[in-house]
Amino acid sequence: MQRTEEKSGFGYVIAQLGLVGALASLMLPWMSATLPGAQAVIGRGLDIAGGLRGPGINLAPSMTFNIALMIVLITLGASLIWRRRGGASMLVAGSVVALALILIAALYTIYAPPKALREAGAVFAPAFGLFVGAGALIVAFFAARASAPANWRDELPEAVRPYFETAPLAALALGISSGFPYAMIGATLTSRLAQQGIDKSTITAFTLAILVYNLKWLWAWIVDGVRIPVLGRLGQRVSWLIVSAVLVAAAVINLALTPPDPNNIMPIITAAILVGVAGATYDIVIDGFRIEILEPRQLGVGSGMSQYGWRIGSASAGALALVIAARLGWEAAYIACALFVLPAVIAGIIVGEPPRHREAAQRKGIGQVARSIWGPFEQFFTREGALIVLLFILVHKLGDTLSQLTVRLLFDDLGFTNDEIAFYDVGLGFFALMIGIFVGGILYARIGMKRSVLLSLVLMAVSNLAFAGLAAVGHSNLMMAAAMCFENFASGIGGVVLVAYFSALTDLRYTAAQYALISAAASIVGRFITGTSAGSLIEAMGYVNFYLLTGVVAVPGIVLFWWMMRTGLVDRSIGNAGTEGEGDARAEADPETGPAR
Repeated sequence: MQRTEEKSGFGYVIAQLGLVGALASLMLPWMSATLPGAQAVIGRGLDIAGGLRGPGINLAPSMTFNIALMIVLITLGASLIWRRRGGASMLVAGSVVALALILIAALYTIYAPPKALREAGAVFAPAFGLFVGAGALIVAFFAARASAPANWRDELPEAVRPYFETAPLAALALGISSGFPYAMIGATLTSRLAQQGIDKSTITAFTLAILVYNLKWLWAWIVDGVRIPVLGRLGQRVSWLIVSAVLVAAAVINLALTPPDPNNIMPIITAAILVGVAGATYDIVIDGFRIEILEPRQLGVGSGMSQYGWRIGSASAGALALVIAARLGWEAAYIACALFVLPAVIAGIIVGEPPRHREAAQRKGIGQVARSIWGPFEQFFTREGALIVLLFILVHKLGDTLSQLTVRLLFDDLGFTNDEIAFYDVGLGFFALMIGIFVGGILYARIGMKRSVLLSLVLMAVSNLAFAGLAAVGHSNLMMAAAMCFENFASGIGGVVLVAYFSALTDLRYTAAQYALISAAASIVGRFITGTSAGSLIEAMGYVNFYLLTGVVAVPGIVLFWWMMRTGLVDRSIGNAGTEGEGDARAEADPETGPAR
């Protein structure tokens, strides 16, 4: 026994030294950047964190990298304070999360630099400091794992522990696969078409491929009601996960092999729409699977992990496509990105058919097929107060959508440079969003679904007023930083708790179809009004009054949800996805006693 304790203590110290080594490696060269005819600029790890400057080289700080460094520091500090109360478990969790974020940030910085630098012919390459830092974190992980107990997850701090449970980790993998098809027909396809000489007015036609996502509820019933031959033995959700993954991979490869022709654009438009249909179908399956593997108490954390995954998947796929396209061409880039279907499939096979899944009645014959189409909608709309719930879904984010989709116009008119927008919006904003997502999961567990949703609605409404303040002040970096951090923090919280609430509204027999309907309804009104009226409203009333208006527009959603809480309609409208299993989405949580039970 004594030897075991000594071994455990030795591994613990090695893990701590590994974290210290990772921090020390920041002083070493992590990358090099070279412009044609110029001397190479060497960037240390600190330069990735703080921004790299040199002759012709200007890279903004990486917020993802800074988040990773913050995790390393917090983990190291926690291991010094709580050595006998979960310190080893903290070292395991902190080292693996920091390693993943550091690799994502460093490789993205090196292999997906800004467009201006790529066009200037800049060549980026990793340096030995990157491998030293990554190696130190790998050593820290294995040393911590050797010193931690077998049930190391149980010793993590209560706020962190749910994020390392099996179902939320699976939700992370599902999110990664869910995010990449969107990237393939979004910014990545835009870059490909522009490089092939397609004019901007033609490129806008490809928004049809993204519009498909808002129509996915039309065929979502198939995922719930149609059993796949042979593969169906694996279960309804797992079999559809595999089939839809194959469809997405095939659609992406087809898009890769379809050459953009300025004289005949229809083939690639069709290929892009096929990716949109396949990606939307994959989304339907993934959402149903995610809801059913998560217990009611995990819906908040699982929604947060899914959003983390979505952003990792979309950003990583876009970066990988640019890297490979620069070296091997766009065909190879898209084919390589098709591999992003694998995380969800692997998670599905490991986790297996969700135990909470409820099979709908067997469907045979024309009458039963018609019933299978209408059944999910009938079950939802025959609940008490269903139309009021739908009204809330339609209007709850109207003000926030109006604000988010017009904020770049404000930045341009206030004279912010691309570098400033990249740092404050993409950089600091992303950092605040990540924190907001984490806090949203904690709030859902600590104060319950209803109060966390109401709080998020208020925060998102108030965040719109920050842009009114920015418009009134004018070009102010400090005000822009405050506005973007507040808005993204509030959106991170809202995204988590609202997705958790919408997930809880579904019936376990129809999770895919009902969530597809809810998610489509949640965005369609705001996008329609923004696309048809936002520009004219800004011209008519100015930015200050427009953003004040977006705050006012958010009030009906807040009042409606408050009324639904007071009358008990929120509880009565919850589907069994929010009640069956461990926990109950309707339960109130006492901040003094912990999460809802």
